[in-house]
Amino acid sequence: MKNFEAMRIVFFGTPDFAVASVKALNDAGAQIVAVVTMPDKPAGRGRQLYESPVKQYALSAGIPVLQPEKMKAPEFLEQLRALNADLQVVVAFRMMPEVVWNMPPMGTINVHGSLLPQYRGAAPINRAIMNGETETGVTTFALKHEIDTGDILLQHTVPILPTDNAGTMHDKLMQAGAELLVTTVRGLAAGSLKEIPQTTVATGELKHAPKIFKPDTIIDWHHPATTVHNLVRGLSPYPAACTVLREKSIKVFTTRYEHTRHDTAPGTMQTDHAAYLRFATPDGWVYVEELQAEGKKRMGITEFLRGFR
Repeated sequence: MKNFEAMRIVFFGTPDFAVASVKALNDAGAQIVAVVTMPDKPAGRGRQLYESPVKQYALSAGIPVLQPEKMKAPEFLEQLRALNADLQVVVAFRMMPEVVWNMPPMGTINVHGSLLPQYRGAAPINRAIMNGETETGVTTFALKHEIDTGDILLQHTVPILPTDNAGTMHDKLMQAGAELLVTTVRGLAAGSLKEIPQTTVATGELKHAPKIFKPDTIIDWHHPATTVHNLVRGLSPYPAACTVLREKSIKVFTTRYEHTRHDTAPGTMQTDHAAYLRFATPDGWVYVEELQAEGKKRMGITEFLRGFR
């Protein structure tokens, strides 16, 4: 057992999703002795160096920052050992070698945006919505060799509403994960948590969450209307589902659908040039409500149709 405030913690993370977690730990009084994040990278038209959201927060909170190019670099490992951490926490970070995650006496724990063992992988939020799930959640677990397979510490379920997309669920799980992380670290400090092997909670077929690539974003209008609608939700606002309209690519952010019988070929587009733009699927129609044409801004369908001829 250890005192929560006395535990020395090193936090590993990079994007916005991780900021909520490191902030929650810091606000709760945890002793974060360093943050490890990705090196600054050039971004934008001016190619100016971009600092990760986690780095920006750490600097604002006065937390030391490490940005190794290589996780196995001797100088980085020496810096890490010198921090004398009791525990390491990982949220939305790259793969870590065993020499890093096995370093502190209390090991390394991770926050994952799914109810493990379901949706292991890089895109759990997107994939859950794309598959039409009605609930997901967050899991804290102890790191092991194979990705996302470590013993579960705690879980919290979060419903996926019909109005949710990847963006809204990202924000919900970001906050839920931050709160669960603080509870987990307090439990580890008190010695009150029992690790549960994922094999003991696995039920039914395991669904995976591989990284999203360009082919995954292309709408196949031969799929049922609900499948297309869930694809759009699961990829909105980023990277966004794509289709072709008048030989030009468009991004689709919001849709609605109706099931109805028709003899129209899947993928056929219909519009009244005023209020709707829809595409045929085998079992109905998918109405596009928000989209972005090449070289244009994102806009609602009414605004888009004013200039569509």
